[in-house]
Amino acid sequence: MSLLFSPLSLGPLELSNRIVIAPMCQYSAHDGCVSDWHHIHLGNLALSGAGLLILEATAVESRGRISHADLGLWNDDQEAALAALLASVRRWSPMPVGIQLAHAGRKASTPRPWDGGGAIAADHPDGWSTVSASALAYDDAHAVPQALDGEGIDALVEHFVATARRAERLGLDLVEIHAAHGYLLHQFLSPLSNTRDDAYGGSLENRMRLVLRVFDAVRAAVSTKVAVGMRISATDWVEGGWDIGQSLALARALDARGCQFIHVSSGGLDPRQQIATGPGYQLPFAEAIKAQVRMPVIAVGMITQPRQAEAVLVDGQADAIALARGILYDPRWPWHAAAELGATLVPAPQYLRCEPPEARGVFARR
Repeated sequence: MSLLFSPLSLGPLELSNRIVIAPMCQYSAHDGCVSDWHHIHLGNLALSGAGLLILEATAVESRGRISHADLGLWNDDQEAALAALLASVRRWSPMPVGIQLAHAGRKASTPRPWDGGGAIAADHPDGWSTVSASALAYDDAHAVPQALDGEGIDALVEHFVATARRAERLGLDLVEIHAAHGYLLHQFLSPLSNTRDDAYGGSLENRMRLVLRVFDAVRAAVSTKVAVGMRISATDWVEGGWDIGQSLALARALDARGCQFIHVSSGGLDPRQQIATGPGYQLPFAEAIKAQVRMPVIAVGMITQPRQAEAVLVDGQADAIALARGILYDPRWPWHAAAELGATLVPAPQYLRCEPPEARGVFARR
């Protein structure tokens, strides 16, 4: 029996298989609201056969968006638009749906990727002033952010709490707190972006303080029916930055607080990063963390082949596999993986007749 297609529990959430669709920004929202693109895109992914779909990085306040076209969930209009989308998806798919709550910090106020790189000035209609742990710009193309003071930190925590409550009101099954890829919570973790001299800077304990505070606040804000976990960058890939040793300390602290999964990525904080990419290049980080925590570990990063994904689980390097670009390229990746690994899954009945002779037995009926 394929381990990839075996069930997995993330706290209260039961997944039918261990294929997770990772959050992927679409830069197609209007004033933070989902658009027709999201209906098409997420509806397609919800029919893929994966065990879990996590919505893209969703800003907890307006200035927390990466770009003006990012998804948000800080007001009633955004909640209503997302409710309509979820109602449509649920009409046709039983797949659990989660959401990633995020704040871009100093990496905010940027154009959409296909409109060019760099940043957008605060006085531009599509730009705004940014905030961070310290007044240090991401690079020469970005403005120097404002360092959050105590009042700003308190407000930030409340933004995460309010958005998490909206997520539960929408019936979302899971909340992933985004502390990876160089965004605001990661900016507090790394000594490269956090040079504060107060209770939120300096020592590892202090740099972890905000992330743990946000986790505790979100966990307390939603019921036990909602799974709550975190995505981290296990290393900055820059000497003197956040690294796997510090990630292990954070993972242990989260585990002790009842965190129900950890999603292990890397990089994104500093343009000096030197990443040695290749198939499964982030797996050693997931494996190291898995050895020290009880909560499930989700591995991600160039895990593209079904047998490769199966081997990761069989070898105990992780508990689940997240797909991002790979499932954009092949939205039926789980179907093809099931055929290759001798597993079965349940497609929408409208698709039953497309089962090819060479994969007979892959499709089961509801």
